[in-house]
Amino acid sequence: MIRWLRALDAVVRRDTLRFFKQTSRLVSAVVRPALWLLVFAAGFQNVLGVSITPPYETYIPYDVYMAPGLLGMVLLFQGMQSSLSLVFDRELGLLRLLLTSPFPRSYLLFVKLVAGTILGVLQALVFLGVARLAGVDLPNAAFITVIPALIIGGFTLASLGLLLSVYVKRLENYAGAMNFVIFPSFFFSTALYPLWKIAESGALWIVYIAQLNPFTSVVEMIRFALYGQVAWQALAITVLVGIIAFMIAARGYDPQRGMLGRKGQE
Repeated sequence: MIRWLRALDAVVRRDTLRFFKQTSRLVSAVVRPALWLLVFAAGFQNVLGVSITPPYETYIPYDVYMAPGLLGMVLLFQGMQSSLSLVFDRELGLLRLLLTSPFPRSYLLFVKLVAGTILGVLQALVFLGVARLAGVDLPNAAFITVIPALIIGGFTLASLGLLLSVYVKRLENYAGAMNFVIFPSFFFSTALYPLWKIAESGALWIVYIAQLNPFTSVVEMIRFALYGQVAWQALAITVLVGIIAFMIAARGYDPQRGMLGRKGQE
């Protein structure tokens, strides 16, 4: 058991130290959602009233509505970035070195996801502090109640990033693949607007896509958690997607059965 914990500690410590040495990543992780909050929300604050569910006259400030979606954005970018490091390590041969250790490959991939999840949660909490300083009216207990949702959501999004890394063979192709995943996931969700408002406009096809989008469940789970509540359906979907994505990705990294083995990428 101690050996397993040491492996976990080694991988988490390595990824954490590497992250904090890359100052640009740390700054961009906070500045990116902060710009959305300060610029986008400010532009629509007095123009667009937001009600999560009918009755329509029950409105909340737009920056309050956006906060969960931006927390999800932080986790989504970190999930993709952590998998980018896997692609980078694979090209340098470091991943082969890691996966030849006596531990099961699934466990090694799991600890990589744990490291990415921890970094995502830390970034999300820093952004939440920035949002509070910017005047976003969230409950005082939000910093505590939201942590479990951030951990679950971060792990699921990191698992989806890990799954993407199985099928992206080159580092230079990963940036384009990231954008293809990140921006549709963000815009076709409830991060910026509630589904009933989209349905009112007649864009039902967007509603259907958003309902099938796992990122929507992550955002809704975080939204409820900020107020100390549990969105059970969103939680169940998020956990299920995370487990399935991780299992498929772990199989993909198996040289005997997965995509990497068939393509000789390992």
